Amino acid sequence: MRTEDASARYVDLDAWGGLDILQALWEGQLAAVAAVGPALRAIDAAARAAEPGLREGGRLVYVGAGTSARIGVQDGAELPPTFDWPETQLGFAIAGGEGALLRAVEDAEDSTTDGTGWIARAAIGPRDVVIGLAASGSTPFTVEALKAARTRGAVTVGVSNNPEAPILREAAHGILAATGAEVLAGSTRMKAGTAQKVILNLFSTLVMIRLGRVYRGRMVAMRATNRKLRARGVAMVSELAGCPAETAADALARAEGDIKRAVLIAGGMSAMRADDLLNRHDGSLRRALREVGRS
Repeated sequence: MRTEDASARYVDLDAWGGLDILQALWEGQLAAVAAVGPALRAIDAAARAAEPGLREGGRLVYVGAGTSARIGVQDGAELPPTFDWPETQLGFAIAGGEGALLRAVEDAEDSTTDGTGWIARAAIGPRDVVIGLAASGSTPFTVEALKAARTRGAVTVGVSNNPEAPILREAAHGILAATGAEVLAGSTRMKAGTAQKVILNLFSTLVMIRLGRVYRGRMVAMRATNRKLRARGVAMVSELAGCPAETAADALARAEGDIKRAVLIAGGMSAMRADDLLNRHDGSLRRALREVGRS
């Protein structure tokens, strides 16, 4: 298993100087990001497969153990504030439960029934998207959960750092980032973990863009829940609608903080008309503006 291999280059790592150690670790991180490049087509295919079900109310579910579970939670937890993704459409199947996020429960990943049980209790179905992450690609909890989800008709995505891993075969969409041996042999929180985080960054952002939650490179579906984000919201509306900040702030207030609605309102549209237009275009601000000749 390549993620468990020890590289001869680092056998005396503990005797190196601090800067040399950091140079090796940094190079490992760069290599991890580069390892994602060959997977871009697979990520795109998985995102295209995920879009229809999620648009119809399906859930985005992350499955993992240990580091992989924590990386999945890190990605998924950002979707509600960044893209206003409903928390009811988000799920986390974590080996060992939520407590394992803060303290290692190492043997939980070996269960072949806990993952399938979670999938059954969650009533996973055809509209759902289930992403399993495992550096080894053979973690029983994750592999069995993916198999169960696929049997139920869900779109399944398997992410691994080892070629020919079981998870890549069991998922409808396998995504491989072959990061190879770690600088610290077997410490997959390093290169493998970095590559997994990059893959999830790319996948979830692409999905949200396709679901109409981004316009002109702006997070137009974000939740403005603090002073910084409210100021960002005003700036976005002002820029996208081409209006003064005062007009943008008033439009945001009338839109109850919804940036897409506020852009339309700032352009002279009523709140009711803005709602109707966005609903007819599946929340796409670009298509809504195009209809009224403002895109």
